[in-house]
Amino acid sequence: MATFLASCVVAGIPLLFATIGELLTEKAGNLNLGVEGMMLMGAALGFITAYNTSNPGLTLLAAVLAGAGGALIYAIVTVTLRANNVVTGLTLTIFGTGFSKFIGQPYLGSSVPAEVSAFFARRAIPVLGDIPFIGPIFFRQDLFTYFAYIVCILSAVYLYKTQMGLNLKAVGENTAAADASGINITLYKYIHIIVGGALCGLGGAYLSIVRIPIWQEDVVNGRGWIAVALVIFVAWNPIKAFFGSILFGGLSILGMKLQVLGLDFSQYLFDMIPYVATIIIVVFATHKKSREAQGPGDLGNNYFREER
Repeated sequence: MATFLASCVVAGIPLLFATIGELLTEKAGNLNLGVEGMMLMGAALGFITAYNTSNPGLTLLAAVLAGAGGALIYAIVTVTLRANNVVTGLTLTIFGTGFSKFIGQPYLGSSVPAEVSAFFARRAIPVLGDIPFIGPIFFRQDLFTYFAYIVCILSAVYLYKTQMGLNLKAVGENTAAADASGINITLYKYIHIIVGGALCGLGGAYLSIVRIPIWQEDVVNGRGWIAVALVIFVAWNPIKAFFGSILFGGLSILGMKLQVLGLDFSQYLFDMIPYVATIIIVVFATHKKSREAQGPGDLGNNYFREER
């Protein structure tokens, strides 16, 4: 059981990065459906940089810049030019998919260099890794996973315990009121959209560098869409996002684990489970009545100061 749960954590890390990235974007009042595209851009540029430089630092930087670059395009189009959020996000996904296939074509079947793999190899945290049951699950993981823990905690502290987090909530809930109170709406939106995109890029890079260290097209395989639904499932809460990501990570590997145990189930049937669950979440989310379970009030609405 501990081994299976540890695998669930590994499978959930790319979802966690992407979910928190989209969560920050939506807290700013923007609905970015380009998560899949930004993850693919981060996966492709991260892998290519790792392959050509064997430098872990440059690999992470490339993944961050790839995701942030895609988010910057989205921010310019939706915040400055006030284009439709949904259409722009879908376009970003299409662009990211084509971009990753184009630049990744020469690297099909190539592996991550040993230096990079060794840097991101699993390491036990002293003392914590020795805790019975809990240690092997959470504290004998790779550096990417530990960084995801930090991102999750910092995001929660930022959103709930700081003045800037409160300002961000105001921007998403009522943009006109936040503007009238003196908050720099444009700055808040740009920063959080770009940071959100950078986290999505890291989620994609985790897949191509650590989880599946051999380049293949469509390595993200729909996880970006699951992350969008996860934001709703966890009610825009970073701590809940941690457990939700592990849950969906477990669903994605459940079929493979059952086959290892010798149970004769169709892998394709189990591959459907995370996506069926995503549909169910979206359906039920539309019927939630509590305010805590609802998204930001101005989510997806373009803001023009002269109209308030």
